[in-house]
Amino acid sequence: MIDKLFSNFDNYLPLDAAEREDLAGRVIERKIKRRQFILQENDVCRHYTFVAEGCFKKFQVDDKGTEHNLQFAAEGDWLMEIGSFYFEKPSRVYIEAIEPAVIFQISRQNLYHLYDNNPKFDRNFRVIVENRLVETENRVLQAISSTAEERYLAFIKQYPHLLSRLPNTQIASYLGITPEFLSKVRKDLLKK
Repeated sequence: MIDKLFSNFDNYLPLDAAEREDLAGRVIERKIKRRQFILQENDVCRHYTFVAEGCFKKFQVDDKGTEHNLQFAAEGDWLMEIGSFYFEKPSRVYIEAIEPAVIFQISRQNLYHLYDNNPKFDRNFRVIVENRLVETENRVLQAISSTAEERYLAFIKQYPHLLSRLPNTQIASYLGITPEFLSKVRKDLLKK
């Protein structure tokens, strides 16, 4: 499983044997059950998480009890609540497994060790965070200026590997629409 983590870094600046060994000694491998939380609202996010297998959702629950999905993460993705992780503040979100998963987690202290002792880690993690920031900015722009159909098409483009793995309720929550309206959007697209 650790090879999946190493392969992820090969997409940026590949690690040599010593860097791989240092990383392997600083991450914790965990098996997660379906519907298990790795972060709950008001807890402090203590780990940056790499998804080796499985799928997660990051979401917030509003005052009416409605879930609002913010992000999905599957194989090869990184996941955390950035403000809670870096500033040690209570989380505003939940992170829950949608299906059984295997993850690797690294603590802030171990992450800082990697940053301080090898510039490749600083660069690699910066690129990972920058890519997630671009995704977030695109998502905000879609939310304020796109139709539900356009948001759904963008979702398909961003998460093609998750379409068959996620229930309609989860996709609809991510898009900010009801499952019934998602069905209508899909029917309209089929007609086109």
